[in-house]
Order: sequence, then structure tokens, then C-alpha cells
Amino acid sequence: MYEYKYVETSLGGLFSSSTYEETIDEHAKDGWRLVQILAKNYNGHGRPTTHEIIFERPIQK
Repeated sequence: MYEYKYVETSLGGLFSSSTYEETIDEHAKDGWRLVQILAKNYNGHGRPTTHEIIFERPIQK
């Protein structure tokens, strides 16, 4: 079984910034695995204004 963590970012240019890389690296140190980066909340030009980074890891008992 897995647990999930959802981290929302408000970066319009997600992939032009190193912030997402730092977020992924920091969570990986705690055992989280990147599942998906989901674009959310689009502006009038069809570009996403926020993204959600989804992580998972096995539930530790």
C-alpha cells in the first residue's frame, strides 16, 4: 500500500525554473517517488498557471 503527497506550485513557467527540480530532490530524500506533474488552472491563453506535483511512497509500518 502507498501513501500520496500533493504539492501545488504557482509557477507559470514550471519548466523554466529550477524550483520543481529542488522540490523533487527534497522529497526524494525523504523516500517520496515522483508520480506525475499535473497542470492546473489555465489562463486565457491556455497556459497552466499552477501545477501539482504528485509523490508516492510505501506506507511505513
